[in-house]
Amino acid sequence: MEHPDCPLCRDIGGLSVASAERWRVIRAVEPDFPAFYRVIWTDHVAEFSDLPPADRDAIMAVVVAVEQTLRRALSPTKINLATLGNVVPHLHWHVIARFDWDSHFPNPVWGERRRTLTGTETAEARLAVPLPELDALVREAVRALA
Repeated sequence: MEHPDCPLCRDIGGLSVASAERWRVIRAVEPDFPAFYRVIWTDHVAEFSDLPPADRDAIMAVVVAVEQTLRRALSPTKINLATLGNVVPHLHWHVIARFDWDSHFPNPVWGERRRTLTGTETAEARLAVPLPELDALVREAVRALA
């Protein structure tokens, strides 16, 4: 079911990493937070409790697979999981690898900036794994869940 006013119904929501009939995983284009993924439920539902138990289990398995992949590949300081849906009321999770060197840490990614990387260094360059390789690892991790 699609909602015409919903950006996650109209658009993929970022760079496509993996998809199945009921969900998709994208990487958000956020230069300060390059390892920022979203797990998006395909149908337009606003709340987690709108899903039947089997679908809740299915989507959480994808969230866990993305989180575990980021932890193994990047050894982040923390993983942030968020499902706010206040601006876009379409069921989705943010799965964000956070580092003590990132621009906002320990503040939330939507909070106040605490530091700026110096020189030509980028947050992406500081990752232990290049983004195309990280996307491939995430894709492989969720493939069996499709």
